[in-house]
Amino acid sequence: MTILGDKNEEPGTYMTLGGHIEDFRKRLIYILLGITAGVIVCLFLGGKLIYFTRRPYISVMTEQGLESRLQTLAPSDGFITYVKISLLAGFTLASPWVFYHLWQFIAAGLYASERRIVNYAVPMSALLFVSGVVFFIIIVAPFTLRFFIIFNRNMLGIDSAFTFERYISFIINMMLVFGFAFQTPTAIFFLNKIGVAPLEKLAKSRKYVLFAVFIIAAIVTPPDIVSQITLAIPLYMLFEFGILMSYLNR
Repeated sequence: MTILGDKNEEPGTYMTLGGHIEDFRKRLIYILLGITAGVIVCLFLGGKLIYFTRRPYISVMTEQGLESRLQTLAPSDGFITYVKISLLAGFTLASPWVFYHLWQFIAAGLYASERRIVNYAVPMSALLFVSGVVFFIIIVAPFTLRFFIIFNRNMLGIDSAFTFERYISFIINMMLVFGFAFQTPTAIFFLNKIGVAPLEKLAKSRKYVLFAVFIIAAIVTPPDIVSQITLAIPLYMLFEFGILMSYLNR
């Protein structure tokens, strides 16, 4: 049994299903080793990473005249949260390596003309993932936290005092959501180049995509309108950016 290969290649150069499975196994090992190396590095930088993720909280709480100290409720909360943030940072650090192997695995099932797209997709994927993480922590997180803190105080009459574990878990989850959501232009560009999503169809699907991004945002974010809107709007803009990239690279 053979999988897609180059139309101009000789039959003997086609990769079998077993070959694809073996390639996947090897690349998965490479990915895990790369993430492990990234995590080890980030474990030594955990203090700086924690401060980086706390910056939006400290900034907003200080702005509102509230105590910005986070608390732990269990002896192990601090250590577990330290490891969590190191894992995310390690994945982010290793993201160029991770996306390289993911796209190389995909490229093995493409025609030669389609494999060239991977040369654009690899750096684009890594850059967009990091951009999504940074966009959330710098732009979205302060806005979202400010909304919740002001709502709690003005509408409920209570001051906000978050725990370290809950705050960092919220930040980590949303960083991942925004990092992967920012892959939209790469997906659009790739699907367009292999002929699955022509520009005409992409243009006509705008109203459906707009509806879909709000549904997706409602599913992957906490159940509040602020988080949903702050993801849905950039997600739709990224869809438009993907169309623009495909148009400019026709």
